[in-house]
Amino acid sequence: MPESRLLEPASAAGLFDLPRPASECRIVVAMSGGVDSSVVAALAAKSGAEVIGITLQLYDFGTATGRKGACCAGDDIADARAVADRLGIAHYVYDHESAFREDVVEAFADEYLAGRTPVPCIRCNMGPKFTDLFAMARELGADCLATGHYVRRVEGPAGVELHRALDPARDQSYFLYATTEDQLDYLRFPLGGLPKAEVRDLAEAAGLRNAAKPDSQDICFVPDGDYAKIVKKLRPEGGRAGDIVHAQSGEVLGRHQGVIHYTVGQRRGLEIGGQPEPLYVVGIDADKAQVLVGPRPMLAVSAARLIETNRIGPLPDAGLTAKVRSLAKPVPVTLEGALGGGAATTIRFAQPEYGVAPGQAAVIYAGERVVGGGWIDGTTGFEG
Repeated sequence: MPESRLLEPASAAGLFDLPRPASECRIVVAMSGGVDSSVVAALAAKSGAEVIGITLQLYDFGTATGRKGACCAGDDIADARAVADRLGIAHYVYDHESAFREDVVEAFADEYLAGRTPVPCIRCNMGPKFTDLFAMARELGADCLATGHYVRRVEGPAGVELHRALDPARDQSYFLYATTEDQLDYLRFPLGGLPKAEVRDLAEAAGLRNAAKPDSQDICFVPDGDYAKIVKKLRPEGGRAGDIVHAQSGEVLGRHQGVIHYTVGQRRGLEIGGQPEPLYVVGIDADKAQVLVGPRPMLAVSAARLIETNRIGPLPDAGLTAKVRSLAKPVPVTLEGALGGGAATTIRFAQPEYGVAPGQAAVIYAGERVVGGGWIDGTTGFEG
């Protein structure tokens, strides 16, 4: 297979927007052991810069997952080390298991216990993935920190901007809305303009052993997608049984084995057959151990209150959209109140939005640009 033009030194260096000639620069690459971060390391090495790979060991691979294709543990660390050896770059592994457990895994369990639906990947990016890696990269005197995320870093008229990836199917901007402007100035995302197929071709051209490695699936520390098992292990009270209650009539329709098994918008798994119309989870009262269900119109939301908000760059006067789930399509919204600096604000939907779950993130866009977002703390029903 002929080498891609991106494996030519000049082309590779151009992906990192270095402040000086590449031969005078040092790039730190966050290496999870997956194909994406491995290709970033290969591109960085090809640029002519000095490259250092860093892998954070975030959890006990064997205990936590029992499967391959997660990240930052066990076989994945071995893959990262093998890629670094192949590329001839330095590679360091740092044990961050205790910090990850406290900041991400236990917070994940607490959110489900409170009846919310968490997004641990965002918490991880806000904590171990960026904050700790930033400190390490700066201590090592790096000119930038590069990752394998599929987003684009664009120089805009008011400074550096965060944009969606060129390939919509790979876009990870939803998970990076909490990136600060200072962090974005230091970060590099060389894969944001590439389709996944080309990334795998680059891995093969570079002779990387994980070129065909499957993408990570689900949440990295959750085995086989059974998140309730993890929550109950950390918080046994998560298995507290309770009633499934009709939100309109107050009638008890059934029993459940813990609110941790449910999320707003859920229809399957309720086991309350014989109803005249399909019912959905419309709310969770964790204090009473009640799962509230109702017809689909009860899911309609007109506004959502956001907390711990972040803003990246200036806010336009109009034309904002928001995603309230990672796989949702952006929908038109207006903003009521300040955004950023941790302030609380409200987004108002132009049309009824369904399945808006407290604990998820709402990410706000201006066209392709991420302007910020926050955690969904509560919602307002749609009337009319």
